[in-house]
Amino acid sequence: MNLTTSLIYAPAMRKRVLVIGGGGGGIGRATTEAFGNEGAAVMVADLDPQRAAEAADAVRAAGGTAYPISGDVRSATDVEAMVAGAVEKLGGLDVLVTVVGGQVAFVPAVKLHEMADEDWDTIYEVNLRYVARAVRAALRVFLDQGTGGAIVSVGSVTGFMAAPEQAAYGVMKAGLLSLARTVAAEYARDGIRMNVAAAGAIATAVAKGNVAAEVVEEIPAGRFGRSEEVAGAVVYLASDAASYITGQQLVLDGGVSVRGPFE
Repeated sequence: MNLTTSLIYAPAMRKRVLVIGGGGGGIGRATTEAFGNEGAAVMVADLDPQRAAEAADAVRAAGGTAYPISGDVRSATDVEAMVAGAVEKLGGLDVLVTVVGGQVAFVPAVKLHEMADEDWDTIYEVNLRYVARAVRAALRVFLDQGTGGAIVSVGSVTGFMAAPEQAAYGVMKAGLLSLARTVAAEYARDGIRMNVAAAGAIATAVAKGNVAAEVVEEIPAGRFGRSEEVAGAVVYLASDAASYITGQQLVLDGGVSVRGPFE
């Protein structure tokens, strides 16, 4: 999805963006590059410093501005450092994007009664708790700057649909929308917005390895989504073109969530 610079960013309003979880492939990397292509200055955070550096290098190679930072989203100190590092390197912050999440990449997919407490806690840490920490830190920056800001979290259709064998993941993704609604209610008058891009089956490396091929037949669009399509939605929600949208969820699922039960 290519959004024109004239629609998203006026020359005097170049966004300063922190993407948490944009160093590797998939949605995070596509989002990092999409912001770079739209003229934003990007700080890209990843657990692996090499992946973060490679993502920043890709943006710079295309003529954009980007810097890497590494850290673990499970660490409160690291999350605070990501936000502080972005402010220092970019000269401020206009947009926070959270991408890190998932279940099968971190713990086994099992029915709810079989799930261990420690696995539930892990999913909480990597899907919701770090987002709340990053959002709080970004809010303080936005309020101090006095110029507003935008927050976009990559969510999932499991946040409003059943999530068999991924109950914890679904619960945490539901929490993202609740968080966005609260941010909208509390900070809209400060020019601060938060929205969620809720993805269905996206053709990332993790999804390809854990989603059966026959699932495609159940998608009305007849295919998996592309990381670039999610990235385009994230850029849009963060842009001035979406300035009247807050506390909402944009669903990218190829029609899965609106499909009728009878065919």
